[in-house]
Amino acid sequence: MPGVSRKVTLIGVPMDLGASKRGAAGGPNAIRLAGVMRHLEALGVEVEDGGDVPVPKRKPQVGHPSMKFRSAIHKVCEETAKRVLEAHEDGRTPVVLGGDHSLAMGSVAGTAKFLSQEKKNLGLIWVDAHGDINTPKSSPSGNVHGMPLAHILGLDSNLGAIMGKGPKVQARNVCLIGIRDVDASERLNLRESGVKVFTMKDIDRHGMASVVDQALEIASDHTDGIHVSYDIDAVDPAIAKGTGTPSRGGLTYRESHLLMELVADSDLLVSMDMVEINPMEDVQNQTAGLASELIQSALGKRIY
Repeated sequence: MPGVSRKVTLIGVPMDLGASKRGAAGGPNAIRLAGVMRHLEALGVEVEDGGDVPVPKRKPQVGHPSMKFRSAIHKVCEETAKRVLEAHEDGRTPVVLGGDHSLAMGSVAGTAKFLSQEKKNLGLIWVDAHGDINTPKSSPSGNVHGMPLAHILGLDSNLGAIMGKGPKVQARNVCLIGIRDVDASERLNLRESGVKVFTMKDIDRHGMASVVDQALEIASDHTDGIHVSYDIDAVDPAIAKGTGTPSRGGLTYRESHLLMELVADSDLLVSMDMVEINPMEDVQNQTAGLASELIQSALGKRIY
């Protein structure tokens, strides 16, 4: 370690409790239907489907209006972290299928815990149209899928400890790629956090290859592996309609793949998420198909 194991465990988290729209709960099954297992096996990867993390039924809101479904999301994230940790302990690379982005509080915690047992550190590349660094105090909606990065960085402890207290990743080793839709208060949180942000303007100006090279350097500085958390809404909705929070002006098809191909070339990836696929918003499962392709690129599929 680092480096992707040729053994992979898929972990589904069929949750939309943290999202503004219903439907992301169908994401894991949609990616499976797109043939992700079959395609990974064709690459020589040994794939185990670890099934889905149980998700409590949506109940009427009681308390926590600034952090909707807090208790249920915490429970799901704890179980996600446990399953990610178990996959690592079995010598397998966990690939978490979502589901809304709040699940990353669990997946990142599980990988960080595994590394910390050997006094190792984790780097993080967060691919998203949004900053996801709101806190309950700054969030205009109370939707937790806009808060996971704040919790991962230890900026807010309202959700409670997952695999131990404190930040799971140091801000100096966190990069955001593809950002283009940020709340005013969230913009302040990003600036004060110390994370590195690559907006779509940066990608337009310098190119995806340069941005990813810089992100890999930052995320790998004195760390022992990188987790990539990929929100499909980073991709332009013209080619990824199946998501609950689309934002125009996103990554192109080739930029999306180049990012993942360069991650694979780095041999630094130790775990990943593919989240916010919403089949209720999709057309003929095309977005789930793209999600499957991007997972394949991250795990070593090459053009030649």
